[in-house]
Amino acid sequence: MLQRIGDALKGAEGSAKRKWITYVLVGALSIVFAAWGAYGIVNLSFGGSNYAAEAGGAKITLEQARSAWLRQQAQWQQRFGGTDIPVAIRTRLQDQVLEGLISEALIAEHTRDLGYRVGHDELIEAVHGEPAFQIGGQYSPEVARDALLRAGLTPEAFQEELRDDLRRAQLGNAIRGSDFLTPTESARLRELQDQEREVRYAILPAEKFPGAPADDAAIEAYYKAHQAEYLTPEYVHLQYGELRLDALEAQATVTDADLHAQYEKEKSQLTVAEKRHARHILITGKDDAAALKEAQDVLAQAKAGKDFGELAKQYSKDPGSARNGGDLGWADRTAFVAPFADALFSMKPGEISGPVKTQFGYHLIRLEEIQAGKGKSFDEARPQMEADVRRNRASDRLGEVQEQLQTKLSQPGADFNAILQEFKLQSGDIAQYPKGTGAAPLGAAPQLQELLFGDPPLAAGRPGGPVLLGDSALVVVKVVEHQKPQPKPLAEVRAAIVAALAKERGTAAALKAAEAAQTRLAAGTAFDAVAQALGVAAEAAHFIGRNDPSVPAPIRTAVFAAPRPAKAAVYRAVTMADGGAAVVAITAVRSAAAAPDPQQQADRLQQQAVREGTGDVLAYMSEVRRSADVRKNPKAFE
Repeated sequence: MLQRIGDALKGAEGSAKRKWITYVLVGALSIVFAAWGAYGIVNLSFGGSNYAAEAGGAKITLEQARSAWLRQQAQWQQRFGGTDIPVAIRTRLQDQVLEGLISEALIAEHTRDLGYRVGHDELIEAVHGEPAFQIGGQYSPEVARDALLRAGLTPEAFQEELRDDLRRAQLGNAIRGSDFLTPTESARLRELQDQEREVRYAILPAEKFPGAPADDAAIEAYYKAHQAEYLTPEYVHLQYGELRLDALEAQATVTDADLHAQYEKEKSQLTVAEKRHARHILITGKDDAAALKEAQDVLAQAKAGKDFGELAKQYSKDPGSARNGGDLGWADRTAFVAPFADALFSMKPGEISGPVKTQFGYHLIRLEEIQAGKGKSFDEARPQMEADVRRNRASDRLGEVQEQLQTKLSQPGADFNAILQEFKLQSGDIAQYPKGTGAAPLGAAPQLQELLFGDPPLAAGRPGGPVLLGDSALVVVKVVEHQKPQPKPLAEVRAAIVAALAKERGTAAALKAAEAAQTRLAAGTAFDAVAQALGVAAEAAHFIGRNDPSVPAPIRTAVFAAPRPAKAAVYRAVTMADGGAAVVAITAVRSAAAAPDPQQQADRLQQQAVREGTGDVLAYMSEVRRSADVRKNPKAFE
């Protein structure tokens, strides 16, 4: 689906959709082309062409290229304090924009040449399934027209882009679908993933093997070699102006006429879901067959006329409902897991059904009553409708302000204080806004971090933005001062360096001792004797899996990287992540004791197929770009 439509409205609920549009490159597969540039087959002989580029048989117009560049140019100019972007950087950025358009064109042409087609019904289904075009999960032509209008797209242009997107998906699915695992490969994968190894290990703490004390020369040398680890935080002194969606909602005026008009528009979709009043008995147990038999026995008693509520009190393992005779109260379908809901909503009042298997156990269900679904009256719908209309209008206004601020901030000489006053933004000041972690109340939004600390960062004294903070606010900012990271004085970090050197030297000594222990073990010395000589405790031999959280990760990694022990144990010396070392013995290998869960195994195979298929898709498209005949117009952006 077209990314700028989806991103524009993603994350909101019902009709309270986000209405501002953010422009990004479309098509996940096109990412692979970003690195090609001059490495593909590129011809710069263009003469007086009116095209920005030709990619195979496709052509990218000057208007397409320049429009895409203009959407990014204003943002980059802010980074340079409203002045012109340096020529070398501008040329690189323009080429990235053009490469993105080339990638889209190549993929679209390639799918057409391969015969991929999107039928009318498939296209309509995709349009109706686009969340940006829906209210309460239902397609709305009015919402669709509004979203396209705000994205600057005609229905025809949108449909053509959607066809290209669907063809790209067809191609990707076809490539991924060609990947499969043979039964032998599947069995081997399962065996490797579920394999367990018997190990003994002893950990040698760094502090038990102290090296020579660090002298001044060693401390000075360590300080110089690791100066990047002892820097002051990078931060900016930041002034900002904020416009919040909830403030705009409070200001929005919604009349009865507005709500009645909205009600008439949405009336067919404003419904109260069907609800059902049920009781259940939950039977659980470690032995699935025994639990099923117990559920069948209790079901027989219920169908023989015994009181269902009394049976629930006696047998049900559901602590929330057992004492109430299994009563679940009134609830719609969404309150239950799928197997339970499917059974309950296919029953008639008074009917008893089961056993129904879910992840919780076996359920016996009795349906008491049904409350049919119905359309909401105006009064029932009014509270939510009013909230939706307010948020919708606030979203519209936030989008308008965002566009106006973008224009204002891209103008040379934009005045920060004047902008705050003109747009009635709530001002604030953050004395230290750190790189990475950010600070309240703005948080650490990636776009804001990129603006303030990117390459290049926003120039001091220049206004920048607007930046969206999630779906609820936007800010404009001004950097008063940018404090770059500075090395901390040696005196300030001396104690930390002494501790680091002690740990480093202790770890080296511990590893040397572990390697010597490995040699002794290989020569036949008993593990307990080696551990006793080292003065450390040894773990008892036990089997572990690849992801056993009770065993330190470096030991697990070494254990499963080692060859399988044949006639003799395999020994390893391992450096620990937090300092120190370990000596490890691998004595046996076995398959997992428990039978693999069929669903878990299916998920594993699917994940493996997706990993391999995704790699194949990227490799395939990379080759398409590498071998494509691409002609770029060097004057495309002049």
